[in-house]
This record gives sequence, C-alpha cells and structure tokens, in this order.
Amino acid sequence: QVQLVESGGRLVQAGGSLRLSCAASGRTFSSYVMGWFRQAPGKEREFLSAINWGGSVTYYADSVKGRFTISRDNTKNTVYLQMNSLKPEDTAVYYCAARTTWGSGWTGNEFRYWGQGTQVTVSS
Repeated sequence: QVQLVESGGRLVQAGGSLRLSCAASGRTFSSYVMGWFRQAPGKEREFLSAINWGGSVTYYADSVKGRFTISRDNTKNTVYLQMNSLKPEDTAVYYCAARTTWGSGWTGNEFRYWGQGTQVTVSS
C-alpha cells in the first residue's frame, strides 16, 4: 500500500506558474506508475499526465500538453507537476494517483491509490 499527499496548490494569477508535489510513503515508490488528475466543480475527473516507474516515459492529455510537465524523484518518493501559462479554466482540485501498470486506459479507474487533493485557483 502507498499513501499519497499532495501539496503546492494555491491562488495564482492567469499566466503564472505553479509546481505541485505529491509525496508518497509506504511501499516502494518506484514500483508505481504515477499520474495527475484534476476535478473542477461540476465536472468529471480529468486525466492530465502520467510518468512511468523510472521517469523515462511520460504521457499528457492534449489539454495540458506543452504547458504542464510531470517528473519524479524516486530518491525523494515524490512526483511533481510543473504547470505553466495557467488559465482560469485550470482551476480545480488536483490529485495524484498510483498504479502498477502502464497503459490500458487513463480514466482513473486503473489507479489504485489516490491522494486527498490540493486546490489550485487561477484568477483572471
């Protein structure tokens, strides 16, 4: 089992940048594929990005490709989401999640462990 705790969310102006962190504890962090999701009020959960076990392969949703960057530091048991050129529509609660396999869908149902989320608010 792995426990996930997100941090870094705050109020930021449009066009600004923010880096979210997700610290993991429990079983070996490098055993997990890590992903980031978000959910805005009244909207469904949205997949944003994923990174493989060693950090050599990443995958992005079209909505954030070129603006967001996922990375991980297995020595610190942490995955990051660097968010640039933020827009008001990026306002949401951001979650990190962990799964043991790569591919076969990115709906969120494939991820076994979830953090509690961190609020990101982008003002216009």
